[in-house]
Amino acid sequence: MMPVFTEHFGNASSIHWFGQQAKTMIDDARSKVAKLINAETSEIVFLSGGTEADNLAIRGIAESQKSRGKHIITSQIEHHAVMHTCKDLEKQGYEVTWIPVSRDGLVDPGNIQRALRPDSILISIMHANNEIGTIQPIEEIGAIAEAADVYFHSDGVQSTGKIPVDVRRLKVDMYSISGHKIHGPKGAGALFIRKGTILKPLMTGGGHERNRRSGTENVAGIVGLGEAARLARLGLSTEMPRVEALRNRLEAGLKARIEMIHVNGEDAPRLPNTSNIMVDFAEGEGLVISLDLKGVAVSTGSACSSGSLEPSHVLTAIGKTPDEAHGSLRLSLSALTTEEDIDYVIHVLPGIVERLRELSPYYKKV
Repeated sequence: MMPVFTEHFGNASSIHWFGQQAKTMIDDARSKVAKLINAETSEIVFLSGGTEADNLAIRGIAESQKSRGKHIITSQIEHHAVMHTCKDLEKQGYEVTWIPVSRDGLVDPGNIQRALRPDSILISIMHANNEIGTIQPIEEIGAIAEAADVYFHSDGVQSTGKIPVDVRRLKVDMYSISGHKIHGPKGAGALFIRKGTILKPLMTGGGHERNRRSGTENVAGIVGLGEAARLARLGLSTEMPRVEALRNRLEAGLKARIEMIHVNGEDAPRLPNTSNIMVDFAEGEGLVISLDLKGVAVSTGSACSSGSLEPSHVLTAIGKTPDEAHGSLRLSLSALTTEEDIDYVIHVLPGIVERLRELSPYYKKV
């Protein structure tokens, strides 16, 4: 990204040499992102991140298809970028069916099938959950959407770069990507829009990105996202199995040293890098602060809402009580995580849990 900041400062929409040089760099990045998910380069739209991608997909279809109907199907465990967008559309007269999930955090494709109506225009189901890591049966849902001639969007922010993604096989019409989830820059993302998909743009202006997202391109961010996509594609077969082994080592080590802990979504297909652990009789916020003092960064839910006092909507949707949800930790690993990192957490967390439980009046009664 540094050469873009310091040398190649042209506007990619300009026809002079500086602009065309920037455009060439964007085209190269677009090709790298397309290869990561088996899309055509013309089907990749660059924007500011996963939230904007989700909004463009959902609002764009809602607006373009409202003459056909106003019924949308989504799940109860979507990221807030999808959930809050759908709730806002409800206020505007759209009807949303909120599909429940199993105790392992999985959507039943049969429930999607049964929720379909003649006025259904969109199904939006995330590929993998951002809090517990469960991987949804997107290919089956895609086949249902295709047979019903209903647009299908999937939030792929968590899954891209962690598991193989083939938008052709998944039969999605739109797929959201965020740069910082694959070690790219924050504030850069992409939306796959299948050729022929009709959606109304949210941003109007100069007609950038083939009239799908106006606004002067963030060349440095796009170049960074492209390079992150290239590295993620190379690391899928090597780094992610290593990360999954570390995740399993972490969970096994904590289970062996701490009584009354549980892994949320443990029996479902999960991302290799995500572990959501519920610790009985230990408040989640206290765990986060105590681990932070030890140099370990974790969260109690989505990083986008970790400042909220409300229990995680994902954990309550899989049947956890508010108290149980507040006692859950999300630990996210990456290609940069080492065995030493894992062993350190296994070493320090038991003592933290023990101290917090000593403060709990409920723990002493058990």
